[in-house]
Amino acid sequence: MKIFVIDDDKNQRENLGGYLQDIGHKVKICESGDYCLDFIQKEYVDLIITDFRMPGLSGLDILKKAKEINPDISVILVTAFGTVEDAVEAMKLGASDYITKPVDLDEIEIKINKLTEHRQLVRENVALKEQLKQNKDFSKIIYKSQAMEEVLNLVARVSNSATSVFIHGESGTGKEMIAQAIHNASERAKHPFIAVNCAAIPETLFESELFGHEKGAFTGANERKKGRFEIASDGTLFLDEVADIPMNFQVKLLRVLQSGEFQRLGSSQNLKTNVRIISATNKNLKEMASKEEFRSDLYYRLNVVPITIPPLRDRKEDISLLAEFLVKKHSFKNKVPRKSISKEAMDALVRYEFPGNVRELENIIERAVILSRKEILQVKDFPMEEISTASLDKTLTQQVEELEVRLIKTALVQSSNVQTKAAELLGLTERGLRYKLQKYRIK
Repeated sequence: MKIFVIDDDKNQRENLGGYLQDIGHKVKICESGDYCLDFIQKEYVDLIITDFRMPGLSGLDILKKAKEINPDISVILVTAFGTVEDAVEAMKLGASDYITKPVDLDEIEIKINKLTEHRQLVRENVALKEQLKQNKDFSKIIYKSQAMEEVLNLVARVSNSATSVFIHGESGTGKEMIAQAIHNASERAKHPFIAVNCAAIPETLFESELFGHEKGAFTGANERKKGRFEIASDGTLFLDEVADIPMNFQVKLLRVLQSGEFQRLGSSQNLKTNVRIISATNKNLKEMASKEEFRSDLYYRLNVVPITIPPLRDRKEDISLLAEFLVKKHSFKNKVPRKSISKEAMDALVRYEFPGNVRELENIIERAVILSRKEILQVKDFPMEEISTASLDKTLTQQVEELEVRLIKTALVQSSNVQTKAAELLGLTERGLRYKLQKYRIK
């Protein structure tokens, strides 16, 4: 930081200024406020550390004048014990902090470090909000919770790096949306964002799908095909459900991440790719690696910057905002008169735990918008009523199974019986959905 130290005591200002310089800051020392303010008019400064009581301009005068010149300048007051009340009053007027004499250098370093972190967060928030304005895809992230604010702060910090990002979160929390946000806020935004659902690719086709193949490489390969790595070059490759990558392919993927080179299936020619990898899963990949169910070297290669998306039940303050947005969205999408949610229904939504997270919230709201004939949606329009009125006449397992059957049937109806789409709505792999269809004998 660029810091001005103001104190009429020569030893005090030189000792403090010398210490701050030693720990890496750019420092200018001044013996009076008048002398310092002339420089502030001409030069940028991050922080002023000023004595409270001085001849001429006091610390309070300097605070007021500095804020007039630039409201972003931070001010720390150095005060004698008897004037602490004055310093507290000054903080109400915009001072960042105060410290009492004799000055403890370790204490002031801690305060400056905290101030540096705060200023950095403010800058990141400003940058992120600017990106939100410029990129319409960011506007899809509806939130007001501190938990999601922290996620998006991290998104802003990592977006312009080339490092691998690992997104962890339960099904339905919006992992792909966060991956898209990272891409959109990066310098790669003009290049492709390619999403791959690893759970949906048959094991035998992994290499072909990701690396491509030459004509005649295998039965049915009638022409050359580019793989996802080649298509995504200079952009972002999002590997969703990364825990489902077959073990025999993981070593090949690791080699590409390390060297940036790969070969199409059926070719000996090395191709180069400049692609940024973002991966995601709802499984505990670290635990899988410890059990040797996933290569640990690949896990550490992917998990350079981890981002955890909190489940909806841990950020309930977002539910009402999301619900209102989704009602508008699906009223327009389904060409029905614009609807709203009653206070009682909104209370029920906020109380519900949403095991399926935002995806489940969107599904039940779309259903309510389509099926309700009234402009104001009531509690009875939402399936949580069926859950909240559950009795103990049946075991927990029986009631959970009945709920699974209802949700699967709803997803099949909404997806016109397309199993891939139904599985996506439910946050399941297609294989997982087929298992449950057989288990519950749903046709």
